[in-house]
Amino acid sequence: MKQYILNWLAMLPYGAYFQNKYVLSLLIIIVSIGAALLLLFIFNKFLMKFAAKTKTKLDDIIFNRIKKPLFYLILTSGLRLVVEHLELNNIFKNSVNTLMVGVLTFIIVRVLDIIIETWGQTFSKKTKTTLDDVLLPLFHKISRIVLVLFGFLWVLRVWEVNITPYLAGVGIGGIVLGLALQDSLKNMFGGISLLLDKSFKVGDPIKLESGELGIVKDIGLRSTKMLTYDNEMLFIPNGQLANMRFRNYVKPNTRVRKVVEFSVAYGTDPTRVKKIVLPALKKIKDIYDDPYMDIIFTSMGDSGIHFQARFWVDWDNAYNKWLEATEEIYGALQKAGIEIPFPTRTIYLKK
Repeated sequence: MKQYILNWLAMLPYGAYFQNKYVLSLLIIIVSIGAALLLLFIFNKFLMKFAAKTKTKLDDIIFNRIKKPLFYLILTSGLRLVVEHLELNNIFKNSVNTLMVGVLTFIIVRVLDIIIETWGQTFSKKTKTTLDDVLLPLFHKISRIVLVLFGFLWVLRVWEVNITPYLAGVGIGGIVLGLALQDSLKNMFGGISLLLDKSFKVGDPIKLESGELGIVKDIGLRSTKMLTYDNEMLFIPNGQLANMRFRNYVKPNTRVRKVVEFSVAYGTDPTRVKKIVLPALKKIKDIYDDPYMDIIFTSMGDSGIHFQARFWVDWDNAYNKWLEATEEIYGALQKAGIEIPFPTRTIYLKK
C-alpha cells in the first residue's frame, strides 16, 4: 500500500520531490491537519445541525463531545505515519503510539460518560428508590477507573513491558479487597437485587419476618431505612433484607383483609346473627365487599359460639376501620338483644 501511494505520487507533476522522505513527511502532516479541520467542518456544518433536528438530545451530546478527540486522533495518526516513514527509533514510535492510546482511551471514557449521563440518569429519575441514585455514580467511577487501567496496561504493552506480574498483583489485590469488603459487597448486591425485583419502593408499608411493621423511607447502598409506627427508625442491612421474608401491604394492591372475631351465647340462631351484623358492617364508610364481605360461623367454644366478620379496607386505614367495625358489631348485637357470653365456671361442693 505504501509503495502504491509512492508510485502514484511520482506520477504527479513535481512528483520527484515526493520521493524525498522529508517532503513526503511534510505532505502527510499537511494532509492530516487538513483532514482534521475537514472533520470539524463536517461536524459543525452538517452533523450538529442534523442532531438538533432529532427528538433525542443524545446525538447532540455525542457529536459535541467527541469531535475534538477525533480531531486529535487524526493528527496523532498522521504523526504516527510520519514517524514510520522516517524510520525513527523505537522511542519516537512508542511515544506516538502512547499518545494514540491516550486519545483512544479518552474517547471511550467520553462515550461512557455520555451514556451514563443520559440513559442512566433518565432511568434513575423514573424510579422512586434512591439506590440507583447511589449506584449510578459508583458504577460510573468504577467504569472510568477500569478503562483508564486498561489504557495504562495497553501503554505498557506498547513499551514491551511484561504486564504478567502486574496482572497477578491486580488479581491478588482484588481477592484481598473482596475478602475485606465481603459484608459491604453482600449488602450492595442485596440492594441491587431488591431494586431489580421491585419488592418494594420508598413509601411502601412492609412487615418484616421478625415482626416489625413500618414505612420504607430510603433504600441506600448499604441498608434500607424503615420508620415504624412507634416512630422508630430501623436500619436493615440490604444483604439481610434480601434473604428475609417480608410482607408488602400495597402489593398487588393497597387493600388488606381484616377480621373481627366475636361470640354469642348458645341458643342464638346463627342465621339471625349474620343478618344483624352484615348490615352493620356495610354502613361503615371506606370498607369494601370486594372481593367479599361475610360473616362466618367458625366454631363452638366453652361459653358460646364463635363468628368472624371479614371485610377489606385500605392498608393505611386498616386499624381504625377494624376498631370501628368492632364497635358497630357490639352495638348491633346489643340493640338486637343478643347475649354476648363471657367465661363462667360452676363449682360443685360435695357434702
